[in-house]
Amino acid sequence: MFNIALFEPRIAPNTGNIIRLAANNGCQLHLIEPLGFNFEEKALRRAGLDYHDLTNVTRYGNYEEFAEAMQDNRIIACTTKAKQFYHQVQYQKEDVLLFGSETSGLPDYVHQTIDDDLKIRIPMQENNRSLNLSNSVAIISYEAWRQHEFLGGN
Repeated sequence: MFNIALFEPRIAPNTGNIIRLAANNGCQLHLIEPLGFNFEEKALRRAGLDYHDLTNVTRYGNYEEFAEAMQDNRIIACTTKAKQFYHQVQYQKEDVLLFGSETSGLPDYVHQTIDDDLKIRIPMQENNRSLNLSNSVAIISYEAWRQHEFLGGN
């Protein structure tokens, strides 16, 4: 259905939660290295529970490798620097929802590869920096799935 991509995630429990989320909403998960943790880390396994076998996870050595693999897909940057809100985009099957690192977001060189009309954000109260990564992924991926009438869900 949709693709979730994490750019250099740093916190194992967040990634574990997203593994579990992707298993439940049918998304493919892409991890762009370097990771801030060992993929076999106990906290990652604990947060993902028993969903590791249910989720399709692909790892990439860097952003360029990832971008090459996704060249036939629309990449939508989920960033606090966007002007439009996440519900204002019409999601297409196979879209890639790209999220930045918990500590630094998406770097400028990644922003430069994505058109402004494919950058979205979640509204927040003024003067707040960001939401937790796994919460952000849940909000946006479920909106994309909702727009497709929760195809494949029960």
